[in-house]
Amino acid sequence: QVQVVESGGALVQPGGSLRLSCAASGFTLDSTAIGWFRQAPGKEREGVSCISSRERGAYYTYYADPVRGRFTISRDNAKNTVYLQMNSLKPEDTAVYYCATGHPGRFCGLGPGSYANWGQGTQVTVSL
Repeated sequence: QVQVVESGGALVQPGGSLRLSCAASGFTLDSTAIGWFRQAPGKEREGVSCISSRERGAYYTYYADPVRGRFTISRDNAKNTVYLQMNSLKPEDTAVYYCATGHPGRFCGLGPGSYANWGQGTQVTVSL
């Protein structure tokens, strides 16, 4: 059974850092893209970042404009986990963060409609 479980959310002050984890089971992690998304109260779910499947020994990463330069996505295939390192956090980063499985290939989009097997989410709150 394909499953992903998010963890690592917390309350953090503006300018702080968090690392979210997306633990995968039931499939080979590097055979598919993994995406991170977030949803703030009253807003639609939006793509944050994604990492591609392994393509000729390389992985490709993509970021939404609001987080580029502050967030870093990575994967540890030995641990079957994808991480989202979030630095310089802002109050507008407050949301429930989700990970989900995408499709194999070099390009992984940030549209939620292209993803499946969503986790339950982890809450990130950036506030004084």
